[in-house]
Amino acid sequence: MKAILVLEDGSTFEGRGFGAPGERTGEVVFNTSMSGYQEILTDPSYNAQIVVMTYPEIGNYGVSPEDTESRSLFVRGFVVREYCYYPSNWRSVKSLGDYLGGHGIVAVEGVDTRQLTRIIRDKGAMRCIISTVDFDMDSLLDKVKSSPQIVGADLVTEVSAPEAYDWSEGSELWRPMYDLREEGRAPFKVVVIDYGTKSNILRRLVDMGFKVTVVPSRTSPNDVLALEPDGILLSNGPGDPEPVTYAIENIRALLGKKPIFGICLGHQILGLAMGGKTFKLKFGHRGTNQPVKNVATGKVEITSQNHSFAVDPETLGSAVDVTHVNLNDGTVEGLRHRSYPAFSVQYHPEASPGPHDSSYLFHEFYNLVKECAS
Repeated sequence: MKAILVLEDGSTFEGRGFGAPGERTGEVVFNTSMSGYQEILTDPSYNAQIVVMTYPEIGNYGVSPEDTESRSLFVRGFVVREYCYYPSNWRSVKSLGDYLGGHGIVAVEGVDTRQLTRIIRDKGAMRCIISTVDFDMDSLLDKVKSSPQIVGADLVTEVSAPEAYDWSEGSELWRPMYDLREEGRAPFKVVVIDYGTKSNILRRLVDMGFKVTVVPSRTSPNDVLALEPDGILLSNGPGDPEPVTYAIENIRALLGKKPIFGICLGHQILGLAMGGKTFKLKFGHRGTNQPVKNVATGKVEITSQNHSFAVDPETLGSAVDVTHVNLNDGTVEGLRHRSYPAFSVQYHPEASPGPHDSSYLFHEFYNLVKECAS
């Protein structure tokens, strides 16, 4: 099945389609992870984006139900150098191509992903189109240029849970050996505000001994507090945080009421609620090998990341400390309020996929909740 990818700047790549036939537009971004494609595909933070994998062969180990990070696939499209048609893995239940096809995701292989990645790095993330049905260049370029921008759009509403629910599943066999749940811990309750949460965040909270309730992104502060939580977690999610004004206002109203821990988009929303501003990165941070320095300890963590925006440190007041910085570009990776029990990180301490260097942050959240409850 012939397929074509056209970027906003007119760059064109031809390849072979796999997955579903059709046509999709979105912002093209690249991820440097060597594995974890299923977790990437089911991460709601990729809503409205077409993902390019820099690792050359994808699909080797097929698809397994245990690796799903949300209720669906939220990427607009998928681009790889070489697709493995015959996966080999005892956990696999189907091939990646069948998985994508079943969810209506258009994918293309046979693309020079090194060249494509260099274009994105040089010119920045931009809109693109992938198609297996239309090969007219003028038509495709017109469709790309008329497609919506990510900047200024609220992409959270499309991925947030439609109603509240309880979550009780832990990491089970996949829990890190050094991080087993401590028996006899106080059963503190955490409300997770769902901006596009990954399941592994919820699992890690259960591992800590928390009782977890997930609520939609537009849940009011009064309704959150009515659940009588001991702590509040602001989840990851897609896109530009500044248009999500309802979330910013809600978190501003919750500051100081309960301990708050923000992850990824939740970190950006917390930064905005504390008076800061955000800006769009040239091509974002996506992969499982991002080096982050803990300012207080001087230690370096290798982290898993997926975001297009960052908090501007120059806009933060004296009440907020920067706790972590990215060693590649110096951007803010962590914040803590000096007066309120609130902190956040730009990266994913739950990984999935990725290293567990930052797992300690869930312990810090537990200890903060325990301290405020006593």
